[in-house]
Amino acid sequence: MEKTFAVKDTMDTQTLEINMGPQHPSTHGVFRMNMVLDGEQVVSLKPVMGYLHRNHEQIAENISYTGSMPYTDRLDYFNSMSNNFAYSLTIEKLANIDVPERAQYIRVIMAELTRLVNHAAVIGFLLNDLGAFFTPVLYAFREREKIVDIFEEVSGSRMMCNYFRFGGVKLDMSPAILARVKEIVKNFPKFLDEFEALLTRNEILCMRCQNVGVLPAELAVSASITGPMLRASGVNYDIRKADKYSIYDRFNFRIPLGLKGDVYDRYYVRILEMRESLKILEQALDQIPPTGELVSKKMVPFLKAPRNFKPPVGEAYGRVESPKGELGFYVVSDGTPQPWRYHVRAPSFINLTILEDLCIGHKVADAIVILGSIDIVLGEVDH
Repeated sequence: MEKTFAVKDTMDTQTLEINMGPQHPSTHGVFRMNMVLDGEQVVSLKPVMGYLHRNHEQIAENISYTGSMPYTDRLDYFNSMSNNFAYSLTIEKLANIDVPERAQYIRVIMAELTRLVNHAAVIGFLLNDLGAFFTPVLYAFREREKIVDIFEEVSGSRMMCNYFRFGGVKLDMSPAILARVKEIVKNFPKFLDEFEALLTRNEILCMRCQNVGVLPAELAVSASITGPMLRASGVNYDIRKADKYSIYDRFNFRIPLGLKGDVYDRYYVRILEMRESLKILEQALDQIPPTGELVSKKMVPFLKAPRNFKPPVGEAYGRVESPKGELGFYVVSDGTPQPWRYHVRAPSFINLTILEDLCIGHKVADAIVILGSIDIVLGEVDH
């Protein structure tokens, strides 16, 4: 009698748990991803951070208000000017401090130059994460050098600027420096055109980024995602428009939005945001008063004796549209020279919380690209 054997349609497989890290799995800091894989496919993913923790908030509660300013530089260490901006706004709200007109314009100029630095660099790093080619990073850093040279001349440092002060800024921008900024703004569109010619319709980038790591608008909102991540999902929300903090209500600019919320949209929204930042810079450079005070008169007595600065009892939350999203500081004063409570709302940390949702069902190589599109810096994640 002939025997028959049942043949299984599928093979029995086991999932595999691997650790990617804690060496750099991307270009964003010391970070580990604990992944469960079915073959090459991600079944679950747990982000593991803490390797760069510096006790930032507790340090700030034990030093003077002014003493915390250079510590904010170390949060998103790529964008210290934005960190300074958010912290300054918080304390100015807490102590009811005004900011002179010229200082307001200098702040906006520095903030938008910082956005150009961040977005150009993160796009270059994204292509590096793709394993495609190294050229975009070199292009991005070529332009970045021109801007951080400006930061160095004005503040004395290229990255850890410590430039803002409560009620203003530390030093003025000379006419020669403003002329150089105008030259950068004039030439930057040519760089963006080069970047787009190299990338936007590049076959490798399109295949690896389109329909990968899709973030639905509903999930983005419920998870408190902000910045380019949120706008790439089609949600029209930008704190520069919503709060009109500082003098942003004086400038005409648009809010670029994505359609799908995939990696490609997150790339292209940042390209468009750089073009809008150039519009803001052009207007700010045209409108800036030729002369004026740099610090509020209310704060002059505390410039040489910052430990005597004691905001009234109360609480305040200040926020800015940093290049990575909503960067906010919550400060509670008990009337002493040190904050009673100091808390940072860090966009890198918040935006990272949906990493698993974006990666499930994708390949291991896609998880690296998705992480790169979120744009995190571990100094801000591990604050």
